Amino acid sequence: MKNRDKKIKRLLAGPYIIWAAGFIVIPLLMIFYYGLSDKSGHFTFHNIAQITTPENLKALGLALLLSLISTAVCLVLAYPLCMVLTNLGVNQSSFIVLIFILPMWMNFLLRTLAWQNLLERNGIINIILGFFHLPALEIINTPYAIILGMVYDFLPFMVLPIYNVLSKIDSDVIAAARDLGANSIQTFLRIILPLSVPGIISGVTMVFVPALTTFVISDLLGGSKILLIGNVIEQEFKQGSNWHVGSGMSLVLMIFIILSMALIAKYDKDGEGTAF
Repeated sequence: MKNRDKKIKRLLAGPYIIWAAGFIVIPLLMIFYYGLSDKSGHFTFHNIAQITTPENLKALGLALLLSLISTAVCLVLAYPLCMVLTNLGVNQSSFIVLIFILPMWMNFLLRTLAWQNLLERNGIINIILGFFHLPALEIINTPYAIILGMVYDFLPFMVLPIYNVLSKIDSDVIAAARDLGANSIQTFLRIILPLSVPGIISGVTMVFVPALTTFVISDLLGGSKILLIGNVIEQEFKQGSNWHVGSGMSLVLMIFIILSMALIAKYDKDGEGTAF
């Protein structure tokens, strides 16, 4: 009977295995092949070494800086919100969480284009400010606009894992801490915060990785004037048709992804922060 159940599970997993092989494994193997070979097909580290050129290092450094800032902003905004949601009734919190999830149902490109229309010099925000005779908001084509776009697009990825972990904390544990004489600050620092670490790690990872590799947000809100490492890789593939260098620099970014996965494996062993 058990063998039959295993065969059924393997059969049901077949479509996913085919999908993963076609759209995950094979593309990754292609990236490794192009990144570690030249146009003649010979093995080389030259493509990876291109990340060390001054222009590419500047793009990588700026991408890291903006990603860290946007991740920090998302964490500062998301954690208090999740604390409030856990103290609300089930129906109220579910409705507010739904509000944060709704924008994710819209196309990522359309959401970014919407912010471009809002922030541009003759955009909706400046029209409203002009109506009230207030100074125009000129942050389009600046790093501030890129950070704003990152925070807007990736904030739900910070809210969901933290809320998921906080909602699972047993209220009896908090009540016991209060009964033992702990005040609100002590309860938060010694009980709530340590128990929410898996959600924080998952949220930070889920925001930092896409923010580091993005190129659409910097293209639209940075006006193609601010190059992040994602833009450099995109140009290598599209404009220069140099898949080898583009793949080599992509392998460098995979290091950050692997480090993020290692953090999740260490601090969220039970998958508490990723099981929505």
